[in-house]
Amino acid sequence: MTSRKRLTPEESRSSALEAARALLIEAGPQAVTLKAVSGRIGRTHANLLHHFGSAAGLQKELARHLAETVCETIAEAVRASRAGLGSPREVVDLTFDAFDKEGAGALASWMILTGNEDALSPIVEKIHELVHEIAPEETPGENQGQLGGMRVHDETLGLVLLAMGDALIGSALTRSLGLPETAARDRAERILEHTISVIHQES
Repeated sequence: MTSRKRLTPEESRSSALEAARALLIEAGPQAVTLKAVSGRIGRTHANLLHHFGSAAGLQKELARHLAETVCETIAEAVRASRAGLGSPREVVDLTFDAFDKEGAGALASWMILTGNEDALSPIVEKIHELVHEIAPEETPGENQGQLGGMRVHDETLGLVLLAMGDALIGSALTRSLGLPETAARDRAERILEHTISVIHQES
């Protein structure tokens, strides 16, 4: 009989979070339970309790895990776009996919409905960090830099809200209004292109 590989605490947490993320994408946030995750990775329920404390704790760590992945992906796309290697549409698609295909939107709404709003903090914090990383680079002068920073704050808020809303009710809403499935993404792209155009004119 082969014994289970002994994992470090960090490896065990990482394995659990990847399993939780897979469950989220496959079956939705209600499927992300300690029992389901422990069964998927071959660990005990007690082991996960030790690492996360509760199902709510697991969800909060999953939110942090998703937020870090989402924000790093968006940041990379923004950097590539600035270097002429990407486009505003790529930034939009990556953001929308994170909330839709990667399950961040569904997880956030589930946590709000179940009264676990604290679990949204990691997402908000990582987006805040992302904006502060991007904003100072926008325009050179002190006053211009402040304006550029505020513009990026507004832009990020709009992009995230559009992506979240589209993940939750986008398909139903576009069908009822007779709009194409990509309507929200198209709008976000136009907003981002306009912002980039204004920044270039001011710099």
